[in-house]
Amino acid sequence: MTESIRLAKQLADQLSCSRREAEQYIEGGWVKVDGVLVEEPGQRIGAGQQIELLPEATLEPQDPVTILFHKPAGLNLFAETPMTELAARLVAADKRSADDRAELRFLKRHLNNLNLIEPLETLASGLLIFSQDWRVTRKLVDDAAKIEHEFIVEIAGDIMPDGLKLLNHGLNFNRKPLPPIKVSWQNEKRLRFALKAPQRGLLAHMCEQVGLQVVAIKRIRIGRLPMASLAVGEWRYLLGYERF
Repeated sequence: MTESIRLAKQLADQLSCSRREAEQYIEGGWVKVDGVLVEEPGQRIGAGQQIELLPEATLEPQDPVTILFHKPAGLNLFAETPMTELAARLVAADKRSADDRAELRFLKRHLNNLNLIEPLETLASGLLIFSQDWRVTRKLVDDAAKIEHEFIVEIAGDIMPDGLKLLNHGLNFNRKPLPPIKVSWQNEKRLRFALKAPQRGLLAHMCEQVGLQVVAIKRIRIGRLPMASLAVGEWRYLLGYERF
């Protein structure tokens, strides 16, 4: 049997650095084995395999990432699935948008400690936010009452007299009066809702109260950040200048 050794140990010996520094290089996506990027410090390599440290390699901490994902309708985000498993399934390298302008290489570490913020109900599609950045999480959670979400709701049925006025203000949810909400017609089959801190089931409930049935719901904006042209099932990185 060919003897093998952990990649981190071999790299540390090769570079005359500490084992921890070698692990950081590997986890940072700076190491290739026989020309192939390897991100697992514990991967075992055999004698004669070539280890390459990329010229731009650095031990400087890399910034946490935030990922925008276009959720398809029917995807249940409330099932008892570990977040790491969910993120790995949705945020895969081959599902990255071709229009992503972020100058980042996709690394496995970008899936570590991702928080899903403001999930959508199963019926709904649209913009989701995954983030490793505590500042983004704090902004979207602590300031949720101040951040507007925009939805396009496809409906069926005939709206009752003064229904649009009631949608804007005058309905209750969970036995409590709703604050004013901006609701307008996008076309004869679609309504635009702009509201803060949306609750699960709220949009369908509001539509039912004025005689309408919900066919589809899509979130197209959170705060100042639109989903824009991101295709269903694809994702991209939040750019450095973008703010919610």
